Amino acid sequence: MSDELRTDELAATALVTDDDLSLRPKRLTEFIGQEDIKSNLSVFLRAAQQRNEPLDHLLLYGPPGLGKTTLAHIVGNEMEAPVHVTSGPAIERPGDLVGILTNLEEGAVLFVDEIHRLSRSVEEILYPAMEDRKVDIMIGKGPAARSIRLDVSPFTVVGATTRQGLLTGPLRDRFGIILNFDFYDDNALFEIICRSARILGFEISESGGQEIARRSRGTPRIANRLLRRVRDFAQVEELTVIDNRIADHALNSLGIDGEGLDRLDRAFLETIIKKYDGGPVGLETISASLGEDSGTLEDVCEPYLLQRGFIARTPRGRTATQRCYDHLGITKSS
Repeated sequence: MSDELRTDELAATALVTDDDLSLRPKRLTEFIGQEDIKSNLSVFLRAAQQRNEPLDHLLLYGPPGLGKTTLAHIVGNEMEAPVHVTSGPAIERPGDLVGILTNLEEGAVLFVDEIHRLSRSVEEILYPAMEDRKVDIMIGKGPAARSIRLDVSPFTVVGATTRQGLLTGPLRDRFGIILNFDFYDDNALFEIICRSARILGFEISESGGQEIARRSRGTPRIANRLLRRVRDFAQVEELTVIDNRIADHALNSLGIDGEGLDRLDRAFLETIIKKYDGGPVGLETISASLGEDSGTLEDVCEPYLLQRGFIARTPRGRTATQRCYDHLGITKSS
């Protein structure tokens, strides 16, 4: 591969909005990484198209920023179906969901982000809709109240969640396809960064792309965010190519170290080591020490720190590993 990757127009692989040029792929063939998911989903899509049926209900779970929302829109594009987007917290009352379901076009995709946050009463409406394509609603109150059943057009629910364990069993069991997203390797992130650089109209060298990929925490969303910020540094310095030097300078300025850890990650690790002798220590205690929400630490920091082997989770709490001490340059006390 040449050191400098030429830029060109990739309008066919980008969604254009009024505010910005989107980096999201539109087709499954353009989606980089997650090869097992792509391979299996390709089979399911082709089979549904051959039967002229909507795709079976699909649950996507994994850490944030790995492409769940992108894949939901790709499903709609591949099935040539409209995509309706909502989220668990946005559907407060059963009537809200009834209105959405009864207005769906035939074959439509209903994407529900943070589906684990649906209320139980709303879930009860979703069950018969997913299984029997029916919704039950109550008319009137008191002794005059009666239930009527409405038909729903054939449709596909695509649910996304970062916490599959918080889904109720009945809801999880109604998804015919369950796909797990994992962190991306550096090669896949490098491809994503090069593609994004072409769309943004910037040249990037191979070494520059690899430097950004290495510090992107295995997450495409972070890779694209860092690429935009490195581009800003390159633009101000009037550089025509993002190379390793400007990437390293920009990322160091942003507080992103060689392992992709930011200031909050390092504060998390240093709190365990310096304040609690390397642990074990509970997450709520770490949260109070840092002044950060425990949910933020659990959803944003911990998955990557666990995956990279910087911390271990035990029944008594979090502990720092030898790899953590080595990375921070701290000598472990005996």
